[in-house]
Amino acid sequence: MSTSTPSTANGNDSRQFKGDRSPCGPSRVLHVRKVPIEVSEAELISLGVPFGRVTNLLMLKGKNQAFIEMASEEAAITMVNYYTTATPHVRNQPVYIQYSNHRELKTDNLPNQGRAQAALQAVNAVHSGNMALGGSASGSDGALMPGQSPVLRIIVENLFYPVSLEVLHQIFSKFGTVLKIITFTKNNQFQALLQYADPMNAHHAKVTLDGQNIYNACCTLRVEFSKLTSLNVKYNNDKSRDFTRLDLPSGDGQPTMDPAMTAAFGAPGIISSPYAGAAGFCPTIGFSQAGLSMHTMAGMGPLVSGRMTLHGMAPTAVHSVLLVSNLNPDSISPHELFILFGVYGDVHRVKILFNKKENALIQMADATQAQLAMSHLNGQRLHGKVIRVTISKHQTVQLPREGQEDQGLTKDFSGSPLHRFKKPGSKNFQNIFPPSATLHLSNIPPSITDDILKDLFSGNGYTVKAFKFFQKDRKMALIQLGSVEEAIQALIDLHNHDLGENHHLRVSFSKSTI
Repeated sequence: MSTSTPSTANGNDSRQFKGDRSPCGPSRVLHVRKVPIEVSEAELISLGVPFGRVTNLLMLKGKNQAFIEMASEEAAITMVNYYTTATPHVRNQPVYIQYSNHRELKTDNLPNQGRAQAALQAVNAVHSGNMALGGSASGSDGALMPGQSPVLRIIVENLFYPVSLEVLHQIFSKFGTVLKIITFTKNNQFQALLQYADPMNAHHAKVTLDGQNIYNACCTLRVEFSKLTSLNVKYNNDKSRDFTRLDLPSGDGQPTMDPAMTAAFGAPGIISSPYAGAAGFCPTIGFSQAGLSMHTMAGMGPLVSGRMTLHGMAPTAVHSVLLVSNLNPDSISPHELFILFGVYGDVHRVKILFNKKENALIQMADATQAQLAMSHLNGQRLHGKVIRVTISKHQTVQLPREGQEDQGLTKDFSGSPLHRFKKPGSKNFQNIFPPSATLHLSNIPPSITDDILKDLFSGNGYTVKAFKFFQKDRKMALIQLGSVEEAIQALIDLHNHDLGENHHLRVSFSKSTI
């Protein structure tokens, strides 16, 4: 725009948007349409801030239009790509952003530019102040002060739906180049460390995403600066990724952090399943071939909406089969695994491996349920052994061929009446909790007393520490056993136990204690 006047500039771009002419090629100058007349300069600048430095602004209030100039074409491209899938809103009004056919804005001699320049200077001063990287600003531990690191620490609260490394990459890459991600579990919370190429990107992502929901009314992001200034990723897998090193091994089952980084979190052993701590999931969200659709950032709804598939992966790569290892081969049966894993989803098939009976494959109804079961059951004790649960590379569990020796190790449960989640919108979806020593009992007939139920559990070898009927409804009760391992075994043994009067006992893990 080196020689054009505002009217010429506006004329060119106005013509560009009439009819069906093809859009301009990439430019660091962006044209904004349908701008509310009362909008401020700062509000328009804020549209560009998450994607990089805004270097100039020209508002054409009489025409409800504006031009935003970004510091680089790369920033403008990222911004247009983002707002193509997530229409931005200003003053609750949708605005539309497209490349301008101008390469730069020359506004030095234009009237009424003082406010725009003042707004730009204010925004840039704030961000450069927050991002100043000076040696004197280092903390006593040698790390950079908060606000200066390119590494963010992310906690996902209210985790009703599994959040994958790919989902985090999809969301956070809107603010700049993501170099590395490590996911882990600490204090029963799903957390991640994410490193940007530039501390400014980290700042914009933190300011914009802290407190936002990934999905409707759940999976809330808590974003803060990490004391770490760089991440050392050893493996590229579903828990960690270095996007600059495609040559790293997958290292299945290995810790994703080096010992020095693990020490920064206080104690070893915090790295576990990336989905641990999930407390249920939103049944309305499933896997499909649609990609992730990103919503607007500033309080305009969830960051990911509708149906999803893992970013960059074919839907067939999202498996619903689990591999369970370190089972006790002398005690385990397909029925036991069906009942236990059925707490977290509908189990279709179970196969205990013929030549390696400490391992089993479990096919869930869908990938969401598989990840949910993995998050809750990985690391739990069953028959005295700590079991390991991971996503299998198999897409289905094969039934034995006719005449093939199997010893009853493979079972098809797809037609079982004991599935908990067959009905869409079932209340069971809202009552999914981690294994605990306290069990929730329901479907109890009126004639059953607390002594009968306590005797039922103690007679099967379980230690009953406490028992309580629900005050409002004696069809339900809580029973506390000696340990989580006991409760897991009791659920397996006594779920669907016939109590008479055509009532079968329903057993679930409780979120409450007595």
